[in-house]
Amino acid sequence: MKITDNTFVAIDYCLTLDSGEEADRSQAGQPLTFITGTGQIITGLEKALFGMRAGDTAKVTVEAEDAYGQAREDLIHEVPRDQFPADTEIQPGMAFQAEGPQGPFMIVVKTVTDQTVTVDLNHPMAGQRLHFDVTVQEVREPSAADLAAMTDSGCGCGCGDDEEAGCGCGTGDAAEKGSCGSGCGCR
Repeated sequence: MKITDNTFVAIDYCLTLDSGEEADRSQAGQPLTFITGTGQIITGLEKALFGMRAGDTAKVTVEAEDAYGQAREDLIHEVPRDQFPADTEIQPGMAFQAEGPQGPFMIVVKTVTDQTVTVDLNHPMAGQRLHFDVTVQEVREPSAADLAAMTDSGCGCGCGDDEEAGCGCGTGDAAEKGSCGSGCGCR
């Protein structure tokens, strides 16, 4: 069976950046699972997988526009320091998860003063070209359980509740749809 719209897919992948740095990978025996056409992974990767079958491998490059979009200046904000836990020492580079109308998303601290914290709401991979080394493990019609899992899990993208590990999936813009962790743009 070929990957088409509304297909259950399981892939093993390794995600690298232009620098060659590995940003994410699926864990051995735990492929990323998703149903095509449901916005569970970035559009550029999903489009590249169409037509592939179980056992196929590919090297896929996804431009920022088809991944997490370009970084946007309007998603960088100064927030009063008292909006963060008083007992937490806030430092540049720290990441916090927040809850928005579209679900959870990451906030990355850029700068800190006594009164304000400058935060970046862009997805951590916004503006970056992504390189995937992919092996398709499974392709089939989605079951009722697969469809139910899409709405029952925290992010519905195969990374389960392990938001710190990330899974390299997602679609759209972080501010518009949210994200659940590093590398994971769950919607």
